[in-house]
Amino acid sequence: MLAFIGLGSNLDNPRNQIDQALLVLDQASGVELIQVSSFYRSKPLLDMPGPDYLNIVCKINTSLDALELLDLCQHIENKQHRVRDVRWGSRTIDLDILLYGDEVHQTERLTIPHSEMINRSFVLLPLYEIEPALELPIIGPLKRCLEQLELSDIDKI
Repeated sequence: MLAFIGLGSNLDNPRNQIDQALLVLDQASGVELIQVSSFYRSKPLLDMPGPDYLNIVCKINTSLDALELLDLCQHIENKQHRVRDVRWGSRTIDLDILLYGDEVHQTERLTIPHSEMINRSFVLLPLYEIEPALELPIIGPLKRCLEQLELSDIDKI
């Protein structure tokens, strides 16, 4: 199954945090890392206190089902000491399953397509970089979603 994962960090050497998470993803059984976007810098959501974030999106091929992939992502977050004290607060690493093939999931534990992705330039821009013709399940063309967003708050680095 083709899937897209968004990764972000703003603590403890964010580039290293993301690189480490990608390494673990790539070495995981049932996961093949296919492509990784450039790094993008953005301000914290809702003017939360903290340093700027680094964000990327990666494209993987996986034999894991969606919940197994979620378990893997959360395992990586836990291994890298992700703390969940404040929603949208600073973090060492965040891995979000954005898309899992054309599947739609709506459970208490997992929502795919990711429920907030269409509102986040730091997700859509790197996703567009690696898959510009992508059609998002339920939502439609990625390009159309990107055209709706303000992009002055994000920098490709």
